[in-house]
Amino acid sequence: METSLGDTPLYPRSHYVHELRPSLSPRMFALARSRLAFIPAHVAVIVVATLAIACGWVPWPAVPLISVVIAASFAGLTFVGHELLHGAIVRDRRWQHALGWLTFLPFTLSPRLWQAWHNRIHHAKTNLADDPDGYPTLERYRASAGARFSVDAFSLGGGRWRGGLSLILGFTVQSTHQLLLAREHGFMSAQQRRLAVIETALGVVVWAVVAALVGFVPFLFVFVLPLLLANVAVMAFILTNHSLSPRVTIDDPLISGLSVTTPPAIDWLTLRFGYHVEHHLFPAMSTRHAPAVRAAVLAKWPERYQTMTLTAALGRLHRTARVYLDATTLIDPMTGKTFPTLLPRTTRAPVHAGEPTMLIGHAQPA
Repeated sequence: METSLGDTPLYPRSHYVHELRPSLSPRMFALARSRLAFIPAHVAVIVVATLAIACGWVPWPAVPLISVVIAASFAGLTFVGHELLHGAIVRDRRWQHALGWLTFLPFTLSPRLWQAWHNRIHHAKTNLADDPDGYPTLERYRASAGARFSVDAFSLGGGRWRGGLSLILGFTVQSTHQLLLAREHGFMSAQQRRLAVIETALGVVVWAVVAALVGFVPFLFVFVLPLLLANVAVMAFILTNHSLSPRVTIDDPLISGLSVTTPPAIDWLTLRFGYHVEHHLFPAMSTRHAPAVRAAVLAKWPERYQTMTLTAALGRLHRTARVYLDATTLIDPMTGKTFPTLLPRTTRAPVHAGEPTMLIGHAQPA
């Protein structure tokens, strides 16, 4: 197994954890139970906003704005669910599943599926060949009609604006795809998949009942439009977390991931989901401590840590490609243009934790 990408050595996650753990306070590994308060807060916002639209409490010109508020809480619940199902808020698996089902209800995503697909597989194999969230190699792109459709008609890249569909529909489509292929991919048993289907079906029933109660047109504003907007909010982070990074043969979080920075209000609403390198180093730690983890990483490996603003990362996704020609080169099969993936610097120039918006890497501008 290769342990480097050219001049860049690869280290397993355990290497970083071993080096970082002594410098981190034990309190950082405690449960963040106060995060539970986000769940009733977001649910209350969704319920009140839904009633406001369905009961005509507000004039129709204000309805799209209320849809945006619902979308923010849809996305907010999803970010809470992500941290919850990693065990950073509660440890009891029954509570994780019950609360996880509620937090993922906007996307009718089974918490059982999420823990299998995201926690067990994606985190262990980030940007490896069998990462379920990874983009294809050129060889797989040519061999698979499904991969070609996904890249050509759906993915951000090549400057083609239809790639915006991966933002608007991405999380919904990806969740459905993983549920359909869970057994084929081998990360769920037949029984676990049946339970995941039941959890998904219960979510569909909930929204079907809401649609019947509020009517067709109000439902467009209390669920359909908010869901599309919540997809954008969630996928903007998911796509930028790893899709600009190289394919690797070892789960090296500093090489296979990118942290993105956002304004404080978005940081708060997303529970600092943009601190994604930090999250992959310590998945069960609440991201409320991510800035401290970032500072510790920068103290030891300033040349390896990579970050940029969310808007810069989205712009780079739009301009570059999503198919891997090799481990460190992306190719647009429709034009033949190639682009380098992000890679860390080769020198240890100082980087300060207070300057998180610059790109830490030596890749050529795309």
